[in-house]
Amino acid sequence: MPIHVLALSVDLRLVDSHSLKDKRSVIRTILEGAKRRFVVAAAETDHQDEWQRSELAFCAVSSSAGIVTKVLDDVERFVWSFPEVEVLSTERHWLETD
Repeated sequence: MPIHVLALSVDLRLVDSHSLKDKRSVIRTILEGAKRRFVVAAAETDHQDEWQRSELAFCAVSSSAGIVTKVLDDVERFVWSFPEVEVLSTERHWLETD
């Protein structure tokens, strides 16, 4: 059975964040919402100590490449829907399986 694993990283700027507490409130909402809504793994992976920057990563696994692509398309749209963040860049990575 094939295994398809796709990871999405999203580089963000939080324009109105004036403290780590402000930042964590927004980031927690995005991460927990994505986990609940799309059943993906999600974490903040970079810029943890900066007030106005963050990198988030999301990962989906399925026996269908089309399903993981759709799930992460939906996750990306979900992140873009937050007016508190500016998406600077996104990147996708496939895990190759034998």
